[in-house]
Amino acid sequence: MRYSAEDLQAAAQAGVITPAQEAALRAFLDARRPAAASDAPRFDIVHLLWYAGALIVISAMGLFSTMAFAGLGGAALTTTALIYAVAFWWTGRYLWHVKNLRTPGGLCIAVAVGMMPLAVYGVQEAFGLWSEFGKPDTVRSFYIWVKGSFIFMELATIVAALVALAFYRFPFIVFLMAVALWFLSMDLVPWITGTPHGDFETGRKVSIGFGAVMVIGAVIVHLRQRSGDFAFWLYLFGVMTFWGGITATSNGTNLDKALYCAMNVVFLGIAVVLGRRVFAVFGALGIAIYLGDLAEKLFRDSLLFPFALSLIGIAIIALGLFLHRRLPAIEAWCDARLPKGMQRLRVAPA
Repeated sequence: MRYSAEDLQAAAQAGVITPAQEAALRAFLDARRPAAASDAPRFDIVHLLWYAGALIVISAMGLFSTMAFAGLGGAALTTTALIYAVAFWWTGRYLWHVKNLRTPGGLCIAVAVGMMPLAVYGVQEAFGLWSEFGKPDTVRSFYIWVKGSFIFMELATIVAALVALAFYRFPFIVFLMAVALWFLSMDLVPWITGTPHGDFETGRKVSIGFGAVMVIGAVIVHLRQRSGDFAFWLYLFGVMTFWGGITATSNGTNLDKALYCAMNVVFLGIAVVLGRRVFAVFGALGIAIYLGDLAEKLFRDSLLFPFALSLIGIAIIALGLFLHRRLPAIEAWCDARLPKGMQRLRVAPA
């Protein structure tokens, strides 16, 4: 929870703190603000351009790699990826340490990490190290198809991200690691179970377990982080994987579906306790899916069905308005009753 200058002034006027204490607090917070602001990402045009540029470079070298590019051969691909990685690492290091430009410097380091899948792909291509799960047709297939052959590319990306984070505490690097972990959770299925590739049910169960582990890891990171929101991407992909695996359950009983709705209600509570909107987003989606399924059964082949869905949408909007007005009071109630360790989670960056 963040406090504004108006909050300090109101506290002084109410007699909670003295005017001298108010002035001291203002001076202390003003002294901290430049350091904090330099590390915190902002949604202005400059930062958006920086992030967009980094994502375009990573995409150009991976997602949009064509057959012609892959036709260069494995050695050429690895060489190209390593040249890119070294160039962006050197640029990032220079911007980070010499120019004290943390955001563009950290993004350059992230681009260097993003070259790892291409570099490992080139090594596998050059030495024929593709597994029994098959060789992909192009580099871009890494971002489209799930194959056990990609596991080494994902592990290399995770290791590179961890090494980068050890020297450059830049949260966006965790995004690349979270994506690799997400892919890894799907590609590990045939390795762990020995089932044929594409077994949906097994993949769904593994996704649920892997998502739960990632959320637990996010909570641990959330507790330990001091500056920068390193847990955000782990929460996002962890909740997405866990919630998606459970949501994909088909032919559940009415009790199963009621428990699914209850889980999403719990997600809304977790969103308040942890101050993490990702739980609220997926919780609200899950409740809407459950209510929509219930309405479809009650009003099957009825003209009332679209009106029922409309009422559900209006009810969810009303819930949002209710929480918008009362959220500060709900958060204060939670803060007053949570243990100190959990309060640490609440006040960390959301």
